[in-house]
Amino acid sequence: MSAHIRLALPSDLADIFRVRTSVRENHLSVEQLAQMGITEQSVSDMLAASPCAWVAVVDGEVAGFSMIDIEEASLFAAFVLPTHSGRGLGGKLVAAAEEKLFELHSEIWLETGRDTRAAGFYQSLGWGNEQDIGSMDIRLTKRRP
Repeated sequence: MSAHIRLALPSDLADIFRVRTSVRENHLSVEQLAQMGITEQSVSDMLAASPCAWVAVVDGEVAGFSMIDIEEASLFAAFVLPTHSGRGLGGKLVAAAEEKLFELHSEIWLETGRDTRAAGFYQSLGWGNEQDIGSMDIRLTKRRP
């Protein structure tokens, strides 16, 4: 498996949504995402505004992505196709996002479910300072190395 991490392009939007709607944990449909204001147009606008998303390309296929809100200092998405889980792509995608966030912020944050695989994954990458934010969700932070 040869994996390459690169900035997301507008031409990656369909693949980003395919990955996002394929996950088992924290699954959301295209309709549910749209209700939250997350559409191909809103993501396209974000990509045009600043470098804020990365994709993992494996054998010519987008197999995962990460996205940040650079102004808010947050990592708000990191997803990998279930068929590519456990191969290190998530860690590489999060590292790309962290690098960009740490260019402007000394501390960054994310929110995830308390009892999820994702929480353990982020904690294994050095995210900590767990804060309960209600509804079984937590906020984790990470300081610039």
